[in-house]
Amino acid sequence: MRFEDKILSPDEVVAKIQSGDLPRPLVFTNGVFDILHRGHVTYLEQAANLGGSLVVAVNTDASVKRLGKAADRPFNTMQDRQALLAALQSTQVVTFFDEDTPYQLIEKLRPDIIVKGGDYDMEKLAETALVKSWGGKAIAIDFQHERSTTALVNKIKTGEQQ
Repeated sequence: MRFEDKILSPDEVVAKIQSGDLPRPLVFTNGVFDILHRGHVTYLEQAANLGGSLVVAVNTDASVKRLGKAADRPFNTMQDRQALLAALQSTQVVTFFDEDTPYQLIEKLRPDIIVKGGDYDMEKLAETALVKSWGGKAIAIDFQHERSTTALVNKIKTGEQQ
């Protein structure tokens, strides 16, 4: 299978879930993933190890702009960000969402587990209550490597070490 075959629309992901093509438990995570780094891939591997299949949803370019990141973000287009994520062994499916949060997508996909980075208070997220409503779990994964896209961009711009 070519890695690009793992990039699907939200409706295609739903069809894949309904057909049983994605082993359960289904793990879901989301993010910008603008410049992929060691922290990202470690986190995604840990998320994948929580279940049978990992679905990663990326913010559309318009959604990233609304997040209030720097004016020049995202650096990479949604399609490029999806391709890099799809090339990882840990991901089974990569999709997208255009809203400010993936709430509607999570509602459609009904994953067994949602995962965020350790800096999130899972109990404050509306997505947590949603997943728990059908018996799912919400898990925050502690950071293994202190990396961030913002710090990496600052290093590139200034030449300073992280």
